Amino acid sequence: MGDSFYEQLMEDSAFLRAERRLDTDLVDKLTLQLNRIYPQILTDKEASKFRNLDVPTSVRLGELLTHLQGKGEEACREFYRALHLHVEDVYYSLPTRLRLRDSLDPLKSPRVYKQRCVLNDRGPLFFLGCFSCAVGMALLYYHTEAKVTGGSKALGVAALGLKRKAQEVLIWYTEESLMK
Repeated sequence: MGDSFYEQLMEDSAFLRAERRLDTDLVDKLTLQLNRIYPQILTDKEASKFRNLDVPTSVRLGELLTHLQGKGEEACREFYRALHLHVEDVYYSLPTRLRLRDSLDPLKSPRVYKQRCVLNDRGPLFFLGCFSCAVGMALLYYHTEAKVTGGSKALGVAALGLKRKAQEVLIWYTEESLMK
């Protein structure tokens, strides 16, 4: 993980104090979890102090975090375990968890985010359909132009950039329309 649980709790304590999802019931659950399972971390007298409803929840939570930091690494680790158990969505939104999630794991291949340049979201078939329609309209235009003017020199010029078979067809069509 890199950081110790003590350092993580120091970094996350400001976030936890400001977090609105940690209401009175959740702070009580965390306190009871630490008291019942780990009485060496939180004694009955200390637990009753942190469960006092006369004190605002944010103050009680701040005192609990300060107390746990004073108890050391093991107490901080058990607090994170209780937080993960009871309030998973808050646990995963902690600043240290977000930083840990965003950092790359050296054992995994690095994430490559490919950014596509999308002009439209219709896909390649839409492009082919539009292109075919445009080519069809161009051929129709040149075909009608050949009937009116007696030949289309544009088809002969258009054949310059095409493959041999297409060149022969377009040149043949141009020459045939000129003979009529």
